[in-house]
Amino acid sequence: MHFFSQDFSYEHSWSHVVIGMWHKYPNPRCTHVVSVDVLDRSVDPKTGIIRTERILGCKQKAPIWIVKLFGGSEDAFVREISFIDPATQNATITSVNLSLSQFATCFEEIRYLPVSGDRTSFTQTAEIQARMTCWRSAADGLEKWLVKRFEQNAHLGKMAFTDVLRTMWEERQPAQLAMASSS
Repeated sequence: MHFFSQDFSYEHSWSHVVIGMWHKYPNPRCTHVVSVDVLDRSVDPKTGIIRTERILGCKQKAPIWIVKLFGGSEDAFVREISFIDPATQNATITSVNLSLSQFATCFEEIRYLPVSGDRTSFTQTAEIQARMTCWRSAADGLEKWLVKRFEQNAHLGKMAFTDVLRTMWEERQPAQLAMASSS
């Protein structure tokens, strides 16, 4: 099993970041994500926690020999479940690949927590495990390649989400100024 992790802060409030996460896709920086379908969304009446389950459709950018070797196609799907707790200001998103999971799994967890009124911490971890137990050296090589690919996509995702947050902030400013001047 191989791991990836990163931590940093966004210069935006927790509520702004959580609203932004629903606007991340489609995004020109993350062209591999081609569809997002909400399967279920519910609010726990006792806790107020919002649970959302989505399926992300992606186009794999794997070398053609990997796709042919393992079967399948360019189309890949990821199951994502998020829990947003407005009371504690904790947002947790977990995801796992559905496609080619018989060969390798990638379990990802993202957490957003407030640092201050205008900063939100972002923590992302991923566990990647190849399922080829009889060929451990090949599995190790595949895991290393998958971690590298995951890291590249995580970098693109960070840039894409930064763009989304900035755009939302810029769109919000004129509206706030207009409301302030009419008061």
